[in-house]
Amino acid sequence: MDPWAPGGDGTPPDLAALTTLQVLRRLDSGPRGLTDAQAEERLLRYGENAVPEWRTASWPRRFVRSTRDPFTAVLLCLGVVSATVSAWGTALVILSLVVVSCLLRSSGEHRADRSMAGLRELVATTATVLRRGSDGDGDGSGARGGGGARGGRADGGGSRPREIPVDQLVPGDVIRLGPGDLVPADVLLLRASGLTVHQAALTGESAPVEKYAVDAAAPTGVEPVARTPAAGETFAGVFAQPRLCFQGSSVASGSGTAVVVATGTRTRFGAARGRPGRRTASAFDRQVNGISWVLIRFMLLTPPLVLMANAALRGRGLETLPFAVAVAVGLTPEMLPVIVTTALARGASRLARHHAVIVKRLPALHDLGAVDVLFLDKTGTLTQDRPVVGGSTDANGDPDPEVLRWAAVNAWWTLQLADLPAPDALDDAILDAVDEEDPARYEGVAALPFDSVRRLSTAVVRRPGSLGTHTLVVKGAVEAVLQRCALDDEERDRLSALAAREADSGLRLLAVATAERPARHRDYSPADERGLDFRGFVALHDALAPTAAEALKVLAERGVTVKILTGDHPGTAARACLDLGLDMAAGGLAGRDLGGGGHTGRDLGGRDLGGRDLADGGVGTGGLGSGGLADGGLGSGGGEVVTAERLDALTDAELAEVARHTTVFARCTPEHKARIVAAVRADGHTTGFLGDGVNDLPALHAADVGICPRDAVDVVRESTDVVLARKDLTAIEHAIGAGRHSSGNIATYLRITLSSNLGNVIAMLVAGLLLPFLPMLPAQVLVQNLCFDAAQLAFAYDRPLPEALRRPTELRSRAFFRFITGFGLINALSDLATFALLASASHAAVDGDGQAEFHSGWFTENLLTQALVMLLLRTSARPASGRRAPSPVRWAAAGLAVTGLLLPLSPLGPVLGMPPLPGLSYVLLGAVLGLYAAGLVLARRRIGGAQL
Repeated sequence: MDPWAPGGDGTPPDLAALTTLQVLRRLDSGPRGLTDAQAEERLLRYGENAVPEWRTASWPRRFVRSTRDPFTAVLLCLGVVSATVSAWGTALVILSLVVVSCLLRSSGEHRADRSMAGLRELVATTATVLRRGSDGDGDGSGARGGGGARGGRADGGGSRPREIPVDQLVPGDVIRLGPGDLVPADVLLLRASGLTVHQAALTGESAPVEKYAVDAAAPTGVEPVARTPAAGETFAGVFAQPRLCFQGSSVASGSGTAVVVATGTRTRFGAARGRPGRRTASAFDRQVNGISWVLIRFMLLTPPLVLMANAALRGRGLETLPFAVAVAVGLTPEMLPVIVTTALARGASRLARHHAVIVKRLPALHDLGAVDVLFLDKTGTLTQDRPVVGGSTDANGDPDPEVLRWAAVNAWWTLQLADLPAPDALDDAILDAVDEEDPARYEGVAALPFDSVRRLSTAVVRRPGSLGTHTLVVKGAVEAVLQRCALDDEERDRLSALAAREADSGLRLLAVATAERPARHRDYSPADERGLDFRGFVALHDALAPTAAEALKVLAERGVTVKILTGDHPGTAARACLDLGLDMAAGGLAGRDLGGGGHTGRDLGGRDLGGRDLADGGVGTGGLGSGGLADGGLGSGGGEVVTAERLDALTDAELAEVARHTTVFARCTPEHKARIVAAVRADGHTTGFLGDGVNDLPALHAADVGICPRDAVDVVRESTDVVLARKDLTAIEHAIGAGRHSSGNIATYLRITLSSNLGNVIAMLVAGLLLPFLPMLPAQVLVQNLCFDAAQLAFAYDRPLPEALRRPTELRSRAFFRFITGFGLINALSDLATFALLASASHAAVDGDGQAEFHSGWFTENLLTQALVMLLLRTSARPASGRRAPSPVRWAAAGLAVTGLLLPLSPLGPVLGMPPLPGLSYVLLGAVLGLYAAGLVLARRRIGGAQL
C-alpha cells in the first residue's frame, strides 16, 4: 500500500496534524533530499509532476455537438420526413437551415478557443533541488537534525543543488525557493527567511501571504498569540497554513527550503484542474428547452390529427400527407437555430472587438442577459489591489498630520537602510500620501525591518540640527506598538479597547510611536524598542476601483442585484460597499454620488477611524474614534453581514431566505461560496459569478454563467464561459448589455414567429376541414415559409429599444405561451375572416379558378399580416411616443409586404398556381388587415405588458 496516498481532496491525509519530523519520516526523506536512485524509483511510482492538459473540442466535434439542441433535432426529423414524402423542396430548405446554424455556432466557439489560446500562461520549467549521488545515510536523515528548519544543514553530507525539469520532481525532494520562483509542487517548508508568496491563483487574494517553518504541534513562539489573522486567513483552510506552499503560487520575497509532499494530479492545483466540473443546465438551456419540448409535442401531434380529420370528414387518404407535413413545418420556428446563433455570435463578436471580452460558449451570452444576481469578490473588483491612506490622528482621535509624517520617515528610512527590494503595499501608500522631501530632511542612522514576530519596524534617524540625539521611529501593529510604549495600564487598555471597538468599520490602522535616545555607535536591536512615546494612528483603506461606483449604479438600473462573497473581514467588506453606495439593507444601490468612485470615507481625518492593523502583510484588530457601521453594521436585521459561522448553522432553505436580503457574505470558504450561489439559483434566479482563483471553481460551476478576468489562473479560464480583459465591473456591465441585446432579439423572434405560426396552423386546420379543397398548396406553403424566414432573419440584426435592456431577459414558459396563444388566436380569426370573404367573393367552392384566386388571396394576406406583426409586436414593452421600429425590421417588413402584393402579379405567380387578384379582393383584404391591426394594438395593451 502507498504510504503517502492522497486523501479524497487530493492532498496527503492529516498533513496539518503532522510535525515536520513525522512528514519527513513518512516521505522517507530528510533535509539533505533524496538520492538519484530514490528519485528515479519514485518517478516511476508516482509519475511525472505534470497536470493534465485540457483539450479543446475539434471543429468537427463542435459541429456535431451543435445538432443536439431540441429544435435542431426536430428540424432534422422533419427534413427526413419531408424527403420521405418526396417534398424535396421543404427537405432541402430545412436541412440547409440546420447546416447554416451549426456552421455559425461551431465557428464562433472555435474562434473563441483560438482567442483563449493566446492567453495561456507560462509555467515553471525548472526547479532547484537537492540531490545526492549515493544512498549514504539518507534513509534516516529525517531523524537526525530535528527534521526541519532547526536541524542541521539542508545541503550537507554530499547534497548539492541542481536545476532539473519541474516534471522530474517527486515526493520527498528538497527544493529551494527564491524571489520570483513559481512553486513547482505542493511543499512543506523546512526553513524560511522573510518568505512571502502570492496565492491569488489559488485563493483569489491579491496580498502576499507570509510563510514560515513551524511544527503543527508547536506553533507558539513563532506566531504571537495576540495576532488576529489576515483577511480570510482563518477561513481559507489548508491554504492559510503558514508552513505549506502550493503549486500555482509564486514567491514574492524572501527565500526558503522545502520538501515536496505532492506532485502532479495529487497537488491541490492538479486535483482542481483534473475535476471535470460539469455544470448543470444553464438558464438558456432550461428556458429554451422548456419551450422547445412543448412545441415539439404540438408538432408531433399535428400531422396525425390532420390526416385523421381529413380522412374522417373528407374521405381523403395519404394524398394529404404532404399537406400535413407542411402544416407541422409551418408551426416550427425553423429559423430559430439560425436566429439564435447569429444573434449570439454577433453579440460575442462585438464584445470581443470593442471590449476585449471573450465569450467561449455562445449560449452563455443569453445567460448573461438573463442574470439578475451577480456574485463577486471585493478585491480587484470593487477595490483595487492596494491600500491608500485615509488620514492620521493622535491618541484622542483628533486629526494630526505629524503622525503621518513620522510614519513616512519610518517607511522611507527602513526601505533605504534595511536594503529591502521594494516597499510593501502599506509603506508605499504612506509614502504616496506625503511630500517626497519630508522624510529626506532627516538623516538615517539604522533600521530594524519588519518581521512576523515583532510585527513592527523601526527606523533610527537624526533630526536636522540635533547632533547628539537619535530618534527611534516605530510603526506597526497596534498591539505590538502599544506594548512597547510608556503607558499605564489604564491608558493602554483605553487605546486597545478603542481600536477593538472600531475594528468593524473597515479602516486598517498602524500605530506610530517615537523615542529620543542619546546618539551612539553601537548597533540598535529590538531591545531598544521600549519606553516609547505613543504618537497616534495612521488609517488606511482599500483604494476603490475608479469605475466600480458607476458600474454598480448601471447594474442596479438594469435590475441586477450585486452580492459580495469574500474571505475578507466583515468590516472591511462592509465599508467598501458603503463607500461605493451599495445598499446593504436592500441588496441594491443607495444611489449616492461618489464623485466617480472616490472614497467618501466619512471623516478620515477625524473621529470615524476604525479597522484592522496591517503591518507588512500582517493584520490585527485595531481602530479608534466613534461611529462605525451603524452600531457595528453586523448585527441582525437589514444591512447585516453574514459570516461563515452563521452559514454553517443554516439549512439550504434557510440560506436561500437569508440570501434574499443579504448583500455581503464575509469570511467565506470556497464551499460556502458555492453553496450560496446554488441556493440563490435554486430560488429561481439566474446567477453569474466572477472569480479568478482555484478556490472559486466550485462557485463558478454552481452559477449559470462563470466569469473570470484574463489574468486568472489557466484552470479557471478554461472552466468559465466568459473571459474579461480585466477584472472590471464595467466590462461585466457591457457583457450583460450585449447579452440582453441578443436575448431580446431572440425573444422577439419567438414571440412574433410562434404567435403568427400558431394562428396560421389553426386557420389551416379549420379551413382544411371546412373547405372541399386544400387551403394552400404545399409549394405555396414552402414559398411562404421562405419569405417569412428571409424577413425574420432581420431580428438577429435588430436594435432593441432601450426599455428592453433595463431588465433581465427571460423566456418564462407560462407568460410566453399566454402571449403567443392570445395573439395566435387573433391571427387565426383574421385568417378565418379572410377565408370567408375570399370564398364568398371568388366562389372557390365551385370552380378551379376560384380556388386559385383563394390561394392567391390567402398567400397575400398571410405575408401582409406577418409584416404587421413584425412592426406592432416587435417588443413587449410599449415604445415611446413617435418611436419607429429600427431599420432592419422596418425594411424587412416592407419587403415582405411588397412580396405578398407583387408575387401573384409576377411571372412566378402562375407557376405557383397564384393568379392576380381582382380589385374587390384587395379592398376586402384591406378591411381585414385594418381590423387585425386594431385588434393587435388593443390586445397588446392587455397581453403585451407581460414580462417574458
